[in-house]
Amino acid sequence: MVNQSSPVGFFLLGFSAHPGLEKFLFVVALTSYLLTLVGNTLIILLSVLDPRLHSPMYFFLSNLSFLGLCFTTSCIPQMLFNLWGPKTISFLSCSVQLFIFLLLGTTECILLTAMAFDHYVAVCKPLHYATIIHPRLYWQLAALAWVIGLVESLIQTPPTLRLPFCPHQQVDDFVCEVPALIRLSCGDITCNEVQMAVASIFILVVPLTLILVSYSAIARAVVRISSAKGWRKVFGTCSSHLIVVTLFYSSVIAVYLQPKNPYAQERGKFFGLFYAVGTPTLNPLIYTLRNKDVKRAFMRLLGKDGDTRES
Repeated sequence: MVNQSSPVGFFLLGFSAHPGLEKFLFVVALTSYLLTLVGNTLIILLSVLDPRLHSPMYFFLSNLSFLGLCFTTSCIPQMLFNLWGPKTISFLSCSVQLFIFLLLGTTECILLTAMAFDHYVAVCKPLHYATIIHPRLYWQLAALAWVIGLVESLIQTPPTLRLPFCPHQQVDDFVCEVPALIRLSCGDITCNEVQMAVASIFILVVPLTLILVSYSAIARAVVRISSAKGWRKVFGTCSSHLIVVTLFYSSVIAVYLQPKNPYAQERGKFFGLFYAVGTPTLNPLIYTLRNKDVKRAFMRLLGKDGDTRES
């Protein structure tokens, strides 16, 4: 996999065109990283230690939190180093980062789809929920997500790294991602662009379509609910996931399906920054701020009465 056209590594230009912005982004990225570590670690601990959270929803959520920890750790330390100092990355580090990005990004797409299916069964087939969403199934769905992520990364990483890169080796991004590395190539990138387009259909468009189909069925079921309590219950079950899906897909689509012009590429970097820094930080906040089960589990972890009703 070693590419002789990049024996040393790359220069990650990032936001070097805005030097005044870099110091601000350093503070934002560092703060977000610390919040991501604390928030996602807490969700994983609560999901594992509290028996009342041993359900499919929190199983998938703990997987999502673990994914967020791995994702941010793979890019933010390097980003902080580049924002503050030399903007270099070795070829090996870039290869590892690219592999991890593809693995975790694909896995998250499938996990979000599995969570949408879980919500669909909970709302539309509540009497059969325990029969359909049994432990073996949600373990299989999680394993499938990680396997698809691994396969996608193994398929797309080697062709990207074998591209004949231009001698200046300047990556117009703050991380090693497929679109940025393809733009760095001085050779024929037709096959790589076709591969990325096909991957985008299977990894982005198909899962998003399945999520939309699930929520269309949920919306039809909600219309038939007459009680306000029922509406609130469904909204409480689905709203956090819908927000996370919206944030995730809007940023990923902006990065991977952007038009070829300088303005779109510059805008894509900011969306990519939000995708890498913002969403892993916001996910635990979105899932816990209005979640009474998680709040009570946290109180029990602190040794307090977590079953006290909130006003």
